[in-house]
Amino acid sequence: MNVKVNDNVLVLTGKYKGKQGKVLKTYPAEGRVVVEGVNIVHKHEKARKANETSRIVTEEAPIDVSNVEVVCDKCGKATRVAHTVIDGKKVRVCKKCGASLDKAYVKQVKAQQDAAQEEAPKKRTRKRSKKTEETAPEGEEK
Repeated sequence: MNVKVNDNVLVLTGKYKGKQGKVLKTYPAEGRVVVEGVNIVHKHEKARKANETSRIVTEEAPIDVSNVEVVCDKCGKATRVAHTVIDGKKVRVCKKCGASLDKAYVKQVKAQQDAAQEEAPKKRTRKRSKKTEETAPEGEEK
């Protein structure tokens, strides 16, 4: 299953077609996902204690994972997921723009790039004062 929790997905079919939402839960064994604001069902909840009241609860029900596509953060388009190996890790990437879809990996790469920039040696500059002393007239002493 190419969809993970906290991914932004687009619903492709059904009553909620075209709606985008965040993945709240995944069920890999059944191939289903729960998407925020999609497939809303009403459940009747019976009062279990004397001080409780019966009520109707609305909640999201799972939908099949084949009915959703991951939305790329970089290009903003719904895309199929491709897999590549970067630095010895298998990473999910967008097929359209090639950006990484794994948020934890994106943060890790940015942290490594920032550390590399800080470690870079500073540009050396020549000291002009030494040259001026050497080019002083020969007749004069210091």
